[in-house]
Amino acid sequence: MKICLFGISGIPIGRHNVKDPRLDTADRLVEAKKKTPVQVDVVNGDSTATADVLAATADSRLDLILRDLEFVETRLGRNPDEPERTALLKLQTQLERDGFVADAVLSSAEREAVAVHSCFLTSKPVVIATAAELAQPEALILRAYQAGGFISFLTVGGKENRAWMIRRGATAWEAAGAIHSDIQRGFIRAEVISYADLVTHSGETGAKRAGCQRLEGKTYVMQDYDVVNFRFNK
Repeated sequence: MKICLFGISGIPIGRHNVKDPRLDTADRLVEAKKKTPVQVDVVNGDSTATADVLAATADSRLDLILRDLEFVETRLGRNPDEPERTALLKLQTQLERDGFVADAVLSSAEREAVAVHSCFLTSKPVVIATAAELAQPEALILRAYQAGGFISFLTVGGKENRAWMIRRGATAWEAAGAIHSDIQRGFIRAEVISYADLVTHSGETGAKRAGCQRLEGKTYVMQDYDVVNFRFNK
């Protein structure tokens, strides 16, 4: 995942840990040799980013809108065919009203016609950074990660307590693939403990003893910070 900064200084460009305090809690409850968080890329001026983060200033918001408006006007100047032209005119109106591309009402055909243009900066989630978050970038990166449509699940115990990144709405089968294609290919079932049950029962062992571990199949929709052990054919 990429998080793109606009009008923000003080956060280094590059690879960052997503420091979710829930991983720290799980690490205290379950013994393991190390703790490994999810990592994301923080970038500058990259239209392929998953989420944009802006400083809480009018200039930052306006800069994104103007960049998208410039692209729309350039495309319109090239006399595109329908339905792209209709879609671009709607986007132009939206942007001229200081709105975002993501909020424009387009038909499915219009949306498909402009989907090939991945350069729209306001077509993705936009996080407006608060003053407190700018002073504590870890919280800002976590919020941008979540706003971008991602959640995490945990594998715990033994060598590592680790958070894994998946899209919100991912199935257990898809989550297995986030670890290794062999686990996904040989998937049998997922043994799942909710994060709330992990905390309530003071760890994985306590949750199992309380009968809180569930057996789920491939189509189970993963919940944020589920604790999972995958059973698979090797």
